[in-house]
Order: sequence, then structure tokens, then C-alpha cells
Amino acid sequence: MQLLGFMLAAVAVGAMITVQPPLNAIIARHVGSALAATSISILVAFFCSLLLLVVSGAGRVMPATLAAVPWWAYLGGVVGAVFVGSGVVLAPVTGALVFFVCIVAGQLVGSTIIDHYGAFGLAVREISWSRLLGIFLVLAGAVLVSKG
Repeated sequence: MQLLGFMLAAVAVGAMITVQPPLNAIIARHVGSALAATSISILVAFFCSLLLLVVSGAGRVMPATLAAVPWWAYLGGVVGAVFVGSGVVLAPVTGALVFFVCIVAGQLVGSTIIDHYGAFGLAVREISWSRLLGIFLVLAGAVLVSKG
């Protein structure tokens, strides 16, 4: 039952992030730059997460612990910037639904590969026909919603 709670939380977060690209696109229109809007959005996210870090007192953010992190783990920040920036540019063209269906399709493909190889220390979960069928159905759904 605990897994269901986490799944529902993930659905809630997924629903919440649907407002990010259109809100960032509004910023881009006002400031005249998708890159500036991306930077502003990430700056706001940084200050919010910094505030939560300070209030919670969690973590050991010190030079020694940061130096122990593999360099490539910091690429997660680059991925976040690419996601935010692509939402600013792509969502106004595709619409929110097509943008996010395509994002989800890409996430499913990428996460299937990550699971299959157990990348980044995750447990190996091999590709199966049922997983491939699920991915195909999402990709087909992306095509269908783009037509509608």
C-alpha cells in the first residue's frame, strides 16, 4: 500500500509540472528571451530549494562531501536546465498535452534503458515484451494526441 502513496505523489507532481512550461513561456514573452526565462525559472527554483534546505537542516553540504560526488552526477543540473528551456521553446508550439506526452514517451524509453542495465546504481529490471508494448502504446498515444 505504501507504493501506491508514492505513485499518487508522483502523479500529483506530474500534474503540477504541467504548468511550468506555459508559466516560463509567459516570462520569456515579457523578457524577450527563452534563455533568460530558463535562467529566471532555475534561479527561483534554486532559492526555493535553498530555503527548504536551510529550514529543514537536512544534508551535509560541505566542500568535502561535494568533492566526493562523481563529476558526472552534477549533469543532473544540466538536464534540468535543458528540460526547463525546452519547455519554454517547445510547449508554446506543440501545446502542453503533446509536449508532455512526448516528454513521458522519452522518459519511458530512457528509463527502460536505465532499468535494463541497472545504470546509476539502480536495480536491474530487464526489458520485457510487456514493457515494450507499454512504451509502444505511449508512443502511439503521442501520435494520436498530436492529430487531435
